[in-house]
Amino acid sequence: MTIAREEIFGPVVCAIAYDTVAEAIAIANESEYGLSGSVFTEDLEAGLAVADRIQSGTFGINTYGNDICAPFGGVKGSGVGREMGPEGLEAYLEYQSVLVPSL
Repeated sequence: MTIAREEIFGPVVCAIAYDTVAEAIAIANESEYGLSGSVFTEDLEAGLAVADRIQSGTFGINTYGNDICAPFGGVKGSGVGREMGPEGLEAYLEYQSVLVPSL
């Protein structure tokens, strides 16, 4: 359905039934977008394993939201680059290499 495939901004929750964790991950990664996601579980290790396989810029385990000290941004059709955190400054930096000969 369109609501499950498009990036909708607003208070929207889309629930899709699945039989296995692998199937849930495949459904999540099927989207052409990847701004953020969450998993709710009593097993932290399982939550971390899911987070490692989900293609999104931000991912919460037993929470949803952003940390102003962490980089925020999407992947795939949700954009490139990051805001906030040290990574958010990258676009504004210009590096210079300075070489000094040995004395």
